Amino acid sequence: MERNLDASPKVPESVHPGRWWHAIEGERIQCDLCPRDCTLHAGQRGACFVRQNVDGRMVLTTYGRSSGFCIDPIEKKPLNHFFPGSSILSFGTAGCNLACKFCQNWDISKSKDMDRLLDAASPEGIAAAAVAYGAQSVAFTYNDPVIFAEYAIDTAVACGARNIRTVAVTAGYIHRQAAREFYAVMDAANVDLKSFSDDFYFKLCGGHLQPVLDILAYIHHETNCWLEITTLLIPGRNDSAAEIKALADWVARELGPEVPLHFTAFHPDWKMQDLPPTPPSTLTQARHIALDAGLHYVYTGNVHDSEGGTTFCPGCQAALIERDWYAIRHYDLPSNGCCPHCGTTIAGHFARFGKPFGPRRVPVRLVRP
Repeated sequence: MERNLDASPKVPESVHPGRWWHAIEGERIQCDLCPRDCTLHAGQRGACFVRQNVDGRMVLTTYGRSSGFCIDPIEKKPLNHFFPGSSILSFGTAGCNLACKFCQNWDISKSKDMDRLLDAASPEGIAAAAVAYGAQSVAFTYNDPVIFAEYAIDTAVACGARNIRTVAVTAGYIHRQAAREFYAVMDAANVDLKSFSDDFYFKLCGGHLQPVLDILAYIHHETNCWLEITTLLIPGRNDSAAEIKALADWVARELGPEVPLHFTAFHPDWKMQDLPPTPPSTLTQARHIALDAGLHYVYTGNVHDSEGGTTFCPGCQAALIERDWYAIRHYDLPSNGCCPHCGTTIAGHFARFGKPFGPRRVPVRLVRP
C-alpha cells in the first residue's frame, strides 16, 4: 500500500552545480567523475545524460528529484552481512554512466525523460522520511548513484546527522578523486562486478574492467565502507567455470576471503531478450567454485535456494542465518557477530535481531507541503 509523507524542508531546484570537472577551451569542459571522461560543448550532456555543460560549467540536472521511493528489505540490495532483517528506504534518479545491454532496470537507467522523475525531496527530507518510516538505512539504487554523487553525498551527510546509515548500490565506475568523497560518507556498498572480462565490459557495457577492480580494492582497503559484490551470471556470456574461478581467485587474493560474493540470476531484458534465464544449476556451480577458491560467504540470488541464501559459519559450518530469497527463516547470530557454537567472528555489521522486515516492498511518496 502506497503511503505519503511530507518531505519538507524546501526541495532544491533540480539543476544543481556539479563537481569533478575542469575547463578545456572556450566553453568546453571535461567531466572528471568517471572513467568515461566525457568532453562537453555548451549545452551538451554526458553519456549518463544527467550531467550537462551549462554556460561553461558542470551542472547535475537530477538533484532533488527521484524516479520513486520504496521501503525494501536490506537483503534486496543485496546485502547479507549489513544488519540483516532491517528495512531500507530506497530511491534512484535517472540515467547511467554505463550502457549495459542486459540492464534489469533499463526503464530508469536508460531514461532520457526527466518527466519520469516524479518524486522530489531534499537530502534532509529523505533523512526525515527514513526516520518517520522506521528505516534504519537509505539506499541509493535503481540507477547508479555515481552519476548523482552530489545528491547522494548531501543525502548521506543528512542521514548521518540522524543516525541513519547509507548504502550505495553501484557498478563502481568512478574516478579515485570522486570516490574518496563518495565512499567517505557511505556505510556500505554493493558493487556490481559484471564480469571478469574486459571484452565483456567493452562490448556489453561500454566500459572497462580494471577501473572497477581498482575501486573494489580501494573501498575494501582504504575506507570504512562495508563491501559486498554481486555478479549477474548471463548464459553463454560470463558464466563459464574458468571465468568464475578467475573472478573468485581475484577476490580471495586481492580483497580477502571475508568479502561476501553474490551470484544472481539473469532474466531476459532490455537488448538481450534472446537469451534464456540463468539456470539455478549455474548459480550453484558458481557458488561451489567460489567456495573452493577460499571465499567464506558466497550466495545465490534471484532464485529460491535455501543453501545458497544461508550464512554459514566458516569455522564450524553451522547455519547461522537461513534465507529464502529475501525472507529470513532462521537467525542464530548474536549481536556481537560471533558464532554461538564455536566463537568464530562473522564478517559484517550485526545488531540485536528482532522481527525482520520481511520480503515485502512498500512504495512511498515523499511530497512537498
